[in-house]
Amino acid sequence: MQAAAVLQQRRCQVTDLVVDRSAEHQIMAHAVTAVVYLAIGGVLALLIALTRWQAVHLLPATMFYELLSAHGLVMLIFWILFFEVAGLIFASTILLSSRMVLPLLGWVAYAMMLAGSVVAMTQMLTGQATVMFTSYPPLRATPVYYGAVLVFAVGVIVGVVHFFVNLLAARRRGDVGTLPLFTFAMLAAAILALWSLLSGAAALIPTFLWSINLMPAPDPGVYRLLYWGLGHGAQQVNLAAMVGIWYALASLVVGAKPLNEGLSRVAIVLYVLFIQLGSMHHILADAGLNTWVKNINTSYFMYAAVIASLIHAFSIPAAVERALRGQGHRQGLFTWLRRAPWGEPGFAALVVSLLMFGVLGGISGVIMGIPSVHLIQHNTLIAPAHFHMTVVAGTTLAFMGLSYYLVPLIFQRQILLPSWARFQPYVYGLGMLIWGLGTGLAGHWGLPRRHWDVSFSSLTEMRVDLLANPEVGVFLALLGIGALIAVIGGAMFVRTIVGTIAVGRRTATPDLGLVAPDAFRPLPAVAGGSGEDEVDEHHGEFEVPGTLVLSFAFLALFIFLYGLSWVEMGEIPWRFR
Repeated sequence: MQAAAVLQQRRCQVTDLVVDRSAEHQIMAHAVTAVVYLAIGGVLALLIALTRWQAVHLLPATMFYELLSAHGLVMLIFWILFFEVAGLIFASTILLSSRMVLPLLGWVAYAMMLAGSVVAMTQMLTGQATVMFTSYPPLRATPVYYGAVLVFAVGVIVGVVHFFVNLLAARRRGDVGTLPLFTFAMLAAAILALWSLLSGAAALIPTFLWSINLMPAPDPGVYRLLYWGLGHGAQQVNLAAMVGIWYALASLVVGAKPLNEGLSRVAIVLYVLFIQLGSMHHILADAGLNTWVKNINTSYFMYAAVIASLIHAFSIPAAVERALRGQGHRQGLFTWLRRAPWGEPGFAALVVSLLMFGVLGGISGVIMGIPSVHLIQHNTLIAPAHFHMTVVAGTTLAFMGLSYYLVPLIFQRQILLPSWARFQPYVYGLGMLIWGLGTGLAGHWGLPRRHWDVSFSSLTEMRVDLLANPEVGVFLALLGIGALIAVIGGAMFVRTIVGTIAVGRRTATPDLGLVAPDAFRPLPAVAGGSGEDEVDEHHGEFEVPGTLVLSFAFLALFIFLYGLSWVEMGEIPWRFR
């Protein structure tokens, strides 16, 4: 029995972690599938952007809506969730040097996810389910589409349950005591995922029954309320996972340890308790919900989750600063920042992801949670600009950064094209920054989202010439150019990872680049563990003055933009009829 168990495991020669073979193979399957969906979604993104860029206007209307529907599902659901399930497996087995239990259950989850995602994507690309990402009734797709999405969702639920089973088994065997911070963050993501998926099932099951004529059409207001428990809740799953990856990357590359790991854990718990209730900010304009419910959910509850994000926004850069100052970069406020390992893909992905998510995505999200601002902004291009800064720039870049370390370790391959890996986060981040600015400014000038032709040239009775302002053409050009650069950055990532898996030199000791000397102690730094207390010869000094200055600068920008939104709103003539 023990001999069989040994054959099912190997010891990583780089990390000294015990790697369960079943977990390793399932991580490989999920990771490869995730990258394939990222590549498909990137191609769709470029075609959509070149259509939104009015000077190019590439696709005909029907194809535009088909691709736009598929793009949302592929990128916001399939790419993200396949990667996150791989993360759940890693966090509950390999990171704990623990054995996977019920490996067949993991394969059942993967098979359901793969089958459901392929069928649902095919339905959208072939025009059988042109219902956009949200699938709002009375828009109606085929029963096959709704059934495929439900099969995928059940597969993810099985994967999440398998995570809990592995975690409980590891605790019962004594493989782990206090959960590493990365596993703790993934636990929060798993809890949020269950809530989100059950909410989505509550919306989609009646819709499926309607599609086969067993029920009347769902009430659109009820559907929207339940659906956004999935639609926005899935992004909160991303947030919890992304925060865990931020801590992991900071620990892995520079040996950063949280200033107060307990406080970081409390902030993660705040996500579980409050952030899901902020999902209602997508339906603030719905007449079926009273003002009290809207304000409670998008103010008090959502702001409790914002506090959690602010804690992480200080804790992670502060941990990096303390680690780099401890390496001797103590002069002035920002010497540590100048001497940071900017050429390491993990550090580059961490910084760009943190900035894009926090500064552009985070601030815009809080502003859009104001009900009166929501009335003006939500159906403009400001909305996709916001969630692309959070999910596409923030979450995706964090996932890319972690991949540069875990893919060589799991697949036991030397990273291919390391020079591409060093520059890729900056190329991708630059493209998303240009795209986000162009899209957000176009929305600020009133351009609507989800419209194939923003010139509305088919309107003969009521002309709406949104392109009359010459600056709008510049913003749409930024949208197109930014998308092109971002897709190039995404292609660099896909080429590097696929090349590593396919033709990278096989080795049990891949070179990971700059890795903190104590990154793989018994409680690995890559897990975000604070490790043993260390004697600080500079005890008594304020440890992170640079981060404090950066934090106040961020808060000043936050206050300025928040106030500016109210000033601009006061200049708009309100007419309700």
